[in-house]
Amino acid sequence: MTAAPMPPPTDVAAFLHRITTEYEQLSRQLKLIARHVEAHRDHLGLEGIQDVAAQCGVQPSAVVRFAKHFGFSGFTEMQRLFRQGLSEQIAPSRNYSRRLRDVIESGSGSLSEAEIAHEFLRGSIAGMQELQQSLDEEAFSRAIDLMVQADAIWIAGSRRSFPAAVYLDYALQHTDKRIGLVTALGSMHEGQMRSVRPGDVMIAISYAPYAEETMQVAQQAVERGAQLIAITDSRMSPLAREAAATLLVQDSATFGFRSLTATMGLAQSLFVALAFRLELSYRPTTLAARGGTDPLA
Repeated sequence: MTAAPMPPPTDVAAFLHRITTEYEQLSRQLKLIARHVEAHRDHLGLEGIQDVAAQCGVQPSAVVRFAKHFGFSGFTEMQRLFRQGLSEQIAPSRNYSRRLRDVIESGSGSLSEAEIAHEFLRGSIAGMQELQQSLDEEAFSRAIDLMVQADAIWIAGSRRSFPAAVYLDYALQHTDKRIGLVTALGSMHEGQMRSVRPGDVMIAISYAPYAEETMQVAQQAVERGAQLIAITDSRMSPLAREAAATLLVQDSATFGFRSLTATMGLAQSLFVALAFRLELSYRPTTLAARGGTDPLA
């Protein structure tokens, strides 16, 4: 007998969970739609099927096929799920993105340097507001638990993610744990990975299109028995599939340049929360004791 099809999800959280669970079995086109649904869930209830299809680079029939795959009768029934409880106030960064796009498409090329700075700062603020609203508290607490229990903490982040990885390396040095930043300097990252042991934690940071070297290091760490904390942009990220805790962050983009504000805010929040859990005492360096700078400045 053929198994009865599963009923459609009854809320957005359940829908996203099913998408994540079944993601690897989806076709290439349906994967594109899945990523779009996750990234744009805050205003998917306001988009038409043509808009969704165009943004995903697929035909509208593929969007209908995606909806039916998850038990909906079609796009309209799937969209209704996102309209339930939809407030008039869309997430700040989405409002910002649309407003900025309108400014650019209007042909306004007369922005002053100060106006450009203000646009970047507004985008960064919007990204931080969205992170505050969408932070997965359970995953965040699980990440702190893993770090508390870890014998050693390794950190990997390449290209745009590298500054956040360096900050975590610096901040976590103020704990009594062994800390290792995997820089791939001299292509010696594989040698560093041989020092990873069961009981260690790897914090890996990467966003689409996902740095290959970070993926490789994270995979090697998991194979050697370490627990993975992923800082990434999607539940369907290759990092998330291997992670014991996944922290999602969507940095805003202004004029095509992505901010690091939300990522750095999340990295600092991880360290501060860990410091509270470990009850770290303030231990000024010799320089600070002589009136120099604060070691955490």
